[in-house]
Parts: sequence; C-alpha cells; structure tokens
Amino acid sequence: MLSVSGPDLEANPLDAIPAVFLMGPTSSGKTDLAVQIAAEFPCEIISVDSVMIYRGMDIGSAKPGKDILRACPHHLIDILDPAEIYSAANFRADALRLIREIHSRGHIPLLTGGTMLYFRTLQRGLSGMPGASPRIREKINRLAEQQGWKGMHARLAQIDPKAAANIHPNDPQRIQRALEVYEASGIPISIWHATPGPPGPVFRALKLALIPEDRSELHRQIRQRFDTMLANGFLDEVEALRQRRELHSGMPAVRSVGYRQAWQYLAGECSYETMHEKAVIATRQLAKRQMTWLRSETGLTRIHAGQYGVGDIYRTIHSHMEALTCYTTGALDRLR
Repeated sequence: MLSVSGPDLEANPLDAIPAVFLMGPTSSGKTDLAVQIAAEFPCEIISVDSVMIYRGMDIGSAKPGKDILRACPHHLIDILDPAEIYSAANFRADALRLIREIHSRGHIPLLTGGTMLYFRTLQRGLSGMPGASPRIREKINRLAEQQGWKGMHARLAQIDPKAAANIHPNDPQRIQRALEVYEASGIPISIWHATPGPPGPVFRALKLALIPEDRSELHRQIRQRFDTMLANGFLDEVEALRQRRELHSGMPAVRSVGYRQAWQYLAGECSYETMHEKAVIATRQLAKRQMTWLRSETGLTRIHAGQYGVGDIYRTIHSHMEALTCYTTGALDRLR
C-alpha cells in the first residue's frame, strides 16, 4: 500500500537528474526492497549508512552479504577504516559526485539507508558549517570520560538549548557534533541548521519511505536481528576491533549502536545479559529517532512495510522517471 504525504516544496529544476530515495527505520527491510528495485530498473545503489562505510564492521551494521554485493554492487560501502572520521559533509560531496557519474552512465541513482542526517544534508547542504575536527573531538571525548555523556548533554543545554531539546541524552554522536561545531565556530549548531544552505541539489528525488505499521512487530524484528548478529559472530567482529590499539570507545565507528554495547561487554563493564538488552533498547531508540526524522520530511511516498505490492512501487518509480526525463524504465524497454 502506498500513500503520498503531500507535495515536495523543494525548488528543483525540471532538468535535474532523477533519483530515488528509499528511506526507513532500521530493520524495516530497506535492503531487500532496494535489491528488488535494482533488479527491475537500471539502478546503481548508493548506501546512505554511517556504519556500512567502515571496513570490518559487517555483521553489526547488517551490511549486505557478499553474494548480494556481487550481484548488486553498492557505492559507499567499505570505503573507510574504522579509525577514520566521515562527516555528513563528506557524504554529501561523495553522493553528489556519484549521482552525476551514475546519470552519465544512463543509470538511475537509488539511495537507500537509515542515516537520516545524510539524506537531509544531501538535499539541503550544511550552510558552511565547520567540518569534523579530530583535535576538538578528542578534547570532547576526554571531557565525556570525566563527566559522562549526560553531563555533556547538560553542557550543550547551556550553550544551545534548542539543539539539546532535539538531541537525546543517550545520543553521544549528535551531542559530540553539536559541541564540536560550537567549539570550532562559536555559533550554536541550531543556528547553522537554520541558515540557508548552498544552491539546491542537481537531482530531483522520488522519496520512498518504508514505514512499519506495527511497532511491536518492528521491536520483535529488532530483537531477532540482534540475536542473529550474535549467532553470526558479532562479538568476534567487535573483539577484532578491540585488538587494534588505535581504536577506542570514543571513536564514532565504535560508538555505533550495537558496537558500543558489545565493546562495553568485552571490556568487562557489563554482563552479557545487560549488553544484550542495552543493544536492543538502543536500536529501538534509533528506530524511533529515524521515524521522527521521516515525519518532518516533505513529499514522501509512504510504503507500509509488509503490506506493499512491489508492482505499485515499480509503477511509481516508472512514472517519476518518465515525468522528468527520456528514461524508458519499463521491464521490456529499460536501459541496459
């Protein structure tokens, strides 16, 4: 079942590159649907995921398996070492480059993932906001070790009450970024977000959102997926990261949901049961934040997870392409 939330008010030129966004919360089935779409249309997939970018972080990020990646390659997967830092600005630059390259090959950019900040930054830009600073992040991490992230959230509330109100105290990555921006520029991140960004994107996106209708079913899938990760060797994957001396618990890659809790368990900071429950709860909180982001998006075509007909989705994509360009996207006539 598909439903459209309303017109997209972004002023994209009619000759902009057509693209497809497939968004949704974690565990909603985005990867499976993206692969189906790519089998029907001449698409190239761009991953929109802040953890899948890292090599050696496969199980905990639910990275597509090797068979899927061989049959349907994904851009922006396994592009960095976990010791490296990758910002939303980096993603925007890489994604815009890839969108142009994919279009030049006569293919359709299909962007899929759950990192909503990446989607928003791609569409709206960052208004000249300062990029990531390893020096400032290290300083913030040292303070967080002393005060805890709830203490850092309280510090943020003094500097930027508006940003603090929109960031959960248990979301260290966003707390760190907000403090980093203020430290680098002296300007609260909420003001940066309210400042008009650079000129509009070179693409016009059909925005599909995979929305779970049953919250309890989504929670069951989240728990089941984490159990499967553990059975597939997730703790061994995290232990391999822990053996690298240059990695530590304050790094963005290690603070990812699931990895942070497993790292704490392997460091002897909590029991297995506590690790398991904390990881499941953190994933549920992530899904809730993703849903909040989606509610603020305009022009969404909502797809009810588990209840959609893939033929309806194909027809929606076909109409989007034909309305904008000379693409021929039918199953018999599609570009090769």
